[in-house]
Amino acid sequence: MIRIEVLGTGCPSCQATMTNAQAALSQLGIQAELVKVYDISEITARGVMMTPALAVDGEVRIAGKVPTVDEIKGLLGSKE
Repeated sequence: MIRIEVLGTGCPSCQATMTNAQAALSQLGIQAELVKVYDISEITARGVMMTPALAVDGEVRIAGKVPTVDEIKGLLGSKE
């Protein structure tokens, strides 16, 4: 199962990233574990200096902006 993590402190941009990730999963029909990471120590330990960030299977793929549903679908399309 794919693990998707949204890294951020809970700001509106982080919430939008979570919403877009949920929409992308729904549109692709993919089952995935969707996790919110709030711990700033963990976020910075993973090299993220600007949130929100999105990690797929442990690899940070997008940081510092809200990814669109289509961008997330593009990242996940190769994981199906």
